[in-house]
Amino acid sequence: MSNSRSARSGGSDSRFFTTTKKGETHELRLELQSPNRDKKKDAVKKVIANMTVGKDVSMLFTDVINCIQTENIELKKLVYLYLINYAKTQPELTLLAVNTFVKDAKDPNPLIRALAVRTMGCIRVEKITEYLCEPLRRALRDDDPYVRKTAAVCVAKLYDINAGLVEDQGFLQVLRDLVCDPNPTVVANAVAALSEITDTGGKDVMQITTATLQKLLAALNECTEWGQVFILDSLAKYDPVDGVEAEGIIERVTPRLQHANSAVVMSAVKVILSYLDLITNKDTERVFSRKLAPPLVTLLNSEPEIQYVALRNINLIVQKRPKILEHEIKVFFCKYNDPIYVKMEKLEIIIRLVSDRNIEQVLLELKEYAQEVDVEFVRRSVRAIGRCAIKLERAADRCISVLLELIETKVNYVLQEAVIVIKDIFRRYPNKYESVIGKLCENLETLDEPEAKAAIIWIIGEYAERIDNADEQLDHFLETFEDESADVQLQLLTATVKLFLKQPDTTQDMVQRVLHMATEDSDNPDLRDRGFVYWRLLATNPEAAKAVVLGEKPTIADDTFTLEPALLDLLVGQIATLASVYHKPPEAFVTKAAPVKDARADEAEEDFDEYEEEDAAEGSSMGGGGGGGAQESSGGNAVDLLDMGDLSIDSGTSNGGGGGGGGGGAFFAPSAAAPPMVKHQVCTAEQGQGLQISAGWANKGGKLSLEMDFANAGPAPLVSLAIQLNKSYFGLSPAQPQIVLPSPVPPGGAASYRQALSTAAAAAASALPMALNPALMAPPGAASPAQPLQCAIKNMTTGAVIYFSVPMDVSNVLSADGQLDKATYLSYWKAISDALEVQSVITDAPGMDVKAVTAKLAARNIFFIAQRDAGAAQVAYYSFKVAGALLVLLEITVQPGQIAVCVRTDAQPYAQPAKALVESILRS
Repeated sequence: MSNSRSARSGGSDSRFFTTTKKGETHELRLELQSPNRDKKKDAVKKVIANMTVGKDVSMLFTDVINCIQTENIELKKLVYLYLINYAKTQPELTLLAVNTFVKDAKDPNPLIRALAVRTMGCIRVEKITEYLCEPLRRALRDDDPYVRKTAAVCVAKLYDINAGLVEDQGFLQVLRDLVCDPNPTVVANAVAALSEITDTGGKDVMQITTATLQKLLAALNECTEWGQVFILDSLAKYDPVDGVEAEGIIERVTPRLQHANSAVVMSAVKVILSYLDLITNKDTERVFSRKLAPPLVTLLNSEPEIQYVALRNINLIVQKRPKILEHEIKVFFCKYNDPIYVKMEKLEIIIRLVSDRNIEQVLLELKEYAQEVDVEFVRRSVRAIGRCAIKLERAADRCISVLLELIETKVNYVLQEAVIVIKDIFRRYPNKYESVIGKLCENLETLDEPEAKAAIIWIIGEYAERIDNADEQLDHFLETFEDESADVQLQLLTATVKLFLKQPDTTQDMVQRVLHMATEDSDNPDLRDRGFVYWRLLATNPEAAKAVVLGEKPTIADDTFTLEPALLDLLVGQIATLASVYHKPPEAFVTKAAPVKDARADEAEEDFDEYEEEDAAEGSSMGGGGGGGAQESSGGNAVDLLDMGDLSIDSGTSNGGGGGGGGGGAFFAPSAAAPPMVKHQVCTAEQGQGLQISAGWANKGGKLSLEMDFANAGPAPLVSLAIQLNKSYFGLSPAQPQIVLPSPVPPGGAASYRQALSTAAAAAASALPMALNPALMAPPGAASPAQPLQCAIKNMTTGAVIYFSVPMDVSNVLSADGQLDKATYLSYWKAISDALEVQSVITDAPGMDVKAVTAKLAARNIFFIAQRDAGAAQVAYYSFKVAGALLVLLEITVQPGQIAVCVRTDAQPYAQPAKALVESILRS
């Protein structure tokens, strides 16, 4: 009966979404003011319906708030929902509801108490926050578990708004106490809130003890499925005391592997994998490992999206512990109706699980896949056959046979992929399968893809002495040398030189022709360089040429898509998260995420174990706080509002009367870590055609901005301006190209853009925010960090363009928030590829030790992290931020007579300028 009644009710509510009458807002206002309770409730429903479909109903804010004083829970929920949506746009009016919130937080009905606390937490208005603390404190100690669980989540929301307030009020400790609450739902929400705070704040606030561990394990069997996920994720971060405790936890977690929710299953798998290394009894470890296989296999019977996520996680598990699924390879065989993304992942896992025992059935499957209709899947399948041959030496013969059968099909893309993988097999097993070459050479005419051409050319050059007409085969490709891709040209050059070294009497003209085309007719620097190297080798020392070109090649292995051990361990600990799907650490794709320093951070510090911070270095650490991920902001300079004209980047003088820091000579003038802002008159009224400008740099909260004062001495009001910056050392650019004043500046009036921003909707920031744009970086050697920044402003009223320079000090650009703790520094250092590292050695700097280097760098907002001794050398580590956006990591090795500088940043265009900046500071 109740179900049918609710169905009828739901059907009647749908009418609220179909109102499109004119003058509807006025009618709604009248209905909201109606004394009839039902009519008022229907009016609020109409407002919510309009809000849901995207209509702006903020003009009814006061009328809706007046409906908040009601005993009807349904109406109160609707009003609270409206408040959550529009509170940010009407912060002053939202204060009118505070008394109702406080009153409802003491209501006898626990549903209303919880609703009031939840709504106050969702309203992200700073003025509301101060009224939330007392009701929240009562709610956290409430007798009703529903109120307590709601309040626990509210603490995490409050932490996101004002972290300091949560810590000062002691809410974190209350949350930790709630982990031992008798109600499992409250425990789960407390754990969820602590996890959220850990992710937001970058420090582990969970602090699982032996006592709380038992409470978590007890709550695990009784709380909701999503509560179980949060508890399991927390357990995965816990360090058991020994193998016995780890074994006990695994026993308690194992039943979760049979859960219907795949998220619970994957979180349980993560816990078990995290603890398996601690179990010393191999038989017990084997038993637990065997229990992981069935739930993972079961996930592959879900819908394709869940299959894909499961397969990405299984890929990690198989790399870490291949024996878990070694007998389950058949479940990864592709079905005809699998989506392509699922097929690709299954194929990758098949290759990881293939062994001498199952290679026959795998090859039969792969052969079938190679005859499918999806071209990309067919290519990957053919390549998988080659990878199986490289991985399993005993199966190489069978793999070659299958590849030859596929070549016989004469399907063009199959043939081309087969040639590519056979080349890799030749490299893995040299001088073993030369009988195949004849079959490959029969199909030369059909090869049209660069990679396939390069592969067959490599084979011809490598085995030229065993191919009767190798010169003719290469000559066939040389006819179109200029039209080939760079990879094919490089292979042709090398193969021809190999052929000449093996058959010098008949191929001299050919090699001369190829060398001439490579060195004289080509624009490709790689091809030219290789051509000159070969020419010089052949002309001066043919024996050396043979040793270089025909030398023994290293054995290759199949490491496609294989992760580094350290990254693999990190990702296995992140199973059931996005990191395990992307196969990237969280900080690589979540820019707000700060790496969490937990109880295991010290163990992960590796080389940092030896570091000892010195007193002098501690004194020089002027900044605070951990840094976020290295980011690169583009500046919005796509709008070409100005023409910089003949303004030269080398000019060191200001157009105005500002003076300051020329372009050449000494690098910087001494400055404090956060120099006080000094405004210079950079443009007189005469130079600015009636517009007088004063400007100075502000660096507040790590954000660089340009503060400007305008005085209008012209005949017309000043309404808006457009600004553009010339190329500079770090590529500074305005985050917004236009300056819109809140009100026109009349002739004879003045305005500060700092004040303008504080009254406009742009936020109470400090003037024109600056971003980093690689496109605006000056060419190497064309500018210095201390050079004035050259600007152009266009008066959009008169059309006048004014040029001026703003004096710059390097301490303006380097932020005061660039210091990291050791664990955070280490995680960032590992996340940045070695290939992005730049190095140099300074031999002309005055003799200094680490203390002197640290003191000199600290004066420029480059912060000391740690140091260690390496024999006669001292190694120190530093970090700094450019314009509050670009994080740079620094390693300096001080030895007698020289200083080695190593810079790492994932914003590659800035690596060299950052290195040059450090070198100049050390030389100054």
